[in-house]
Amino acid sequence: MDALGRLRGNLSKVSAALRARIKLRNCSAVGALTQVRGRVLVRSGGTISLGKRVRLYGEQVPIELAALPGAVVSIGDRTVINAGTSICAHRSVQIGANCGIGNYCLIMDTDFHIVGDYEQIRRPEPSPVVIGDNVWIAARSIIMKGVTIGDGAVVCAGSVVATNVAPNTMVGGSPARLIQRLAPAKAAPPAADEQSAAVAGRANA
Repeated sequence: MDALGRLRGNLSKVSAALRARIKLRNCSAVGALTQVRGRVLVRSGGTISLGKRVRLYGEQVPIELAALPGAVVSIGDRTVINAGTSICAHRSVQIGANCGIGNYCLIMDTDFHIVGDYEQIRRPEPSPVVIGDNVWIAARSIIMKGVTIGDGAVVCAGSVVATNVAPNTMVGGSPARLIQRLAPAKAAPPAADEQSAAVAGRANA
């Protein structure tokens, strides 16, 4: 690539990063070279922080990031979040680095109301959600309050995760159950658009 081509490429990256910072201006912190395609709805009464090179693809349907007053949402470096996903913290939702989150996922640390108590302002006690590094959460999965997902885990599409997930395991179903144990990744996982193939390869190893 010639010098002019490199310059154009660098300007494009800088322009994309600046657009992302404008769209994420209501976040508390945004890491370098984070990118946004489409729309991201940010509702923050607390802290929402994104690491470096995070990618948010809200082209078909907006991504929602919400932190209630005093709550924290933290998203690690190089994590990819796809369209229609909603992440909400009443206390804390922590997502690690190099994660891939598919379309229309729901991650929340609260049930929002007590069963049968729709007219009262009382809320049940929230319980933090912790998602480790190198985790793949496939489309339309729901991660319930109090769940910890270990490093290198895979959550199959359409799962409802109500209990902890061990590192380097594949779970699926409603409620999600162990499907198989996976070989630990020896290197950082590929980008989200390549991750499904990588998961298949690990599962067959």
